[in-house]
Amino acid sequence: MKYVTDNTRRSFIKKLSASAVVATGVPLATASPKVAVSFLEKGGRKNWTANDRIRIAVIGTGGMGIGDVNTALMVDGVEVVAACDLYDGRLVRAKELWGKDLFTTKDYREILERSDVDAVINATTDHWHQKICLDAMQKGKHVYCEKPMVQKSEDGHAIIAMQKKTGKVFQVGSQYVSSIIHAKAKELIASGEIGEINFAEAQIDRHSARGAWQYTIPLDASPQTVDWDTYLGQAPDRPWDPLRFFRWRNYRDYGTGVAGDLYVHMLSMLHFVTGSKGPNRVMATGGLRYWKDGRDVPDLHLGLFDYPESSEHPAFNLALRTNLVSGGGDNFLFRIVGSEGDISIGFTGLTLRKTPFPKDPGMSLNSFPEAMQEAIRADHQKKYPATASLVGPSEFEFKVPSDYKGDRYEHFVNFFDSIRTGKPVVEDAVFGLRASGPTEAGNISYFEKKIMGWDPVKMELVHQV
Repeated sequence: MKYVTDNTRRSFIKKLSASAVVATGVPLATASPKVAVSFLEKGGRKNWTANDRIRIAVIGTGGMGIGDVNTALMVDGVEVVAACDLYDGRLVRAKELWGKDLFTTKDYREILERSDVDAVINATTDHWHQKICLDAMQKGKHVYCEKPMVQKSEDGHAIIAMQKKTGKVFQVGSQYVSSIIHAKAKELIASGEIGEINFAEAQIDRHSARGAWQYTIPLDASPQTVDWDTYLGQAPDRPWDPLRFFRWRNYRDYGTGVAGDLYVHMLSMLHFVTGSKGPNRVMATGGLRYWKDGRDVPDLHLGLFDYPESSEHPAFNLALRTNLVSGGGDNFLFRIVGSEGDISIGFTGLTLRKTPFPKDPGMSLNSFPEAMQEAIRADHQKKYPATASLVGPSEFEFKVPSDYKGDRYEHFVNFFDSIRTGKPVVEDAVFGLRASGPTEAGNISYFEKKIMGWDPVKMELVHQV
C-alpha cells in the first residue's frame, strides 16, 4: 500500500505528524587484549525457542540495510520477518535474500502494526531517521538506528525522551564503539599509557566512485517503481530525480554529507575511548573539487574540533579530513596523541608507541661565553645528576583474533542482549546525539563560513558571533 493516494503529500505529512572495558592498570609489557565474550556465546551457543526468539524487520533495504540484517542474522535467536522500502526492486531483492514468505511493504507503518515484529532496523535516509524511530518506539518496538542518529540535532531530544518514556531499547549503529580494538585503546588510555591526551586526528581518504557515493541506479527507476512522494517526506518539493533517491548522500535535503556519513564514526570512536561528552567549538572548510555531478555537499572536508577540559580528560584538539578523490589511494588514520605516547588505530588492530619525556631538558650552550657554559654545566649537573637521554619509542601492537566476527556483529549482540536482559546498550540516544550534533555544527560552519559552538552537556548548537 502506498502512503499517498489522492491526498497531497503535505496532507500526508500533517497526518503523520499527528501520530503519535573497564580500564585496568596492567603494565604495558604484560598488557593483553581483554576480549569481551558476547552474551549469546557465554557457555556455548543456545537454540532459542519460538517464544524467546527476537523477530526483526528492516526499514530501508539498501546496501546498509541488507548488511545490517545479514549481520543481525549471525546472532543466534534472531530472525527477519518483514522488510520495507520505497523501491519495488529492493522488495523483490529482500525476498530473494530472506525468503519468499517475507512480508514486504512500501509503508513502514504496516510493519509497526505487526505483532510478530519485536525490533526494527532503521536504515533509511537521514531525513527519515527521527520520524520512524519515534513511531517505532511509540508502537512498542525496539530500534536499531543507523548513524547519524538524526539529520538535525534538535530532533535528537525527542528520541531521547521517547526512549525514556517507552523504555524500549535504542541503539545507534555506529558499530566501531563495539570493537575490541577500541576497547583496548580505551583501556590503554585510562591506565595512563600515553599520558595526558592533547591531540587527536583522523583521515578517511577514498579513491573510488562508489566511495564518493556514486551508487548504481537500476534501469527501471521511475515514478512507477519508486514512491517518490513518500520519500520526500518533509524535505522540499522536487520533481522525480533518480539521483536524489539512489544517491541521496550527495544532497543536503536527505543526508548529512561527509560529516554525517564519516565524521560521526570518528567522533563516536573518540568519545568512547576517552569518555568525552564532545567538543564545544567547531570549524570546517573544504570544497567541491572533483565530483561536480550536481551534488550540493563537498567532496573535500576538513574539520577542527576543540574539546574542553573535563573530569575525564584534559583539553585537547581534534583534526578530521576526508578527501573523496585521493590520487594516492584509499587511506584511513585514527591517532590519539598524549604526553607519553600515541595510539594509531586501524581496522585490524592498533599500535601504541611510547616515548617517555626525559626529565633532563638538555642544554644549548654554544651562544654563551665559555665561562658561562662551564657554570651552566655545573649547575645542570647538580639539578640532574643522572643525565638522561632521549629514549626511542617502544611499541606495542594489538591485533584482533583470527576468529573475531567483527564490530558490527558485536554491536548487534549488544543490542539483542539489551532486549533480553535489560543490560545497557553501548550507544544509546544520548551518546548518538553527542556524536551527530557536532557533525551538524561542522556542516553549518562549512556552508555558512563561520565558527560554530556546541554545548556537549545540553547537546545544543551554539551560534557564535
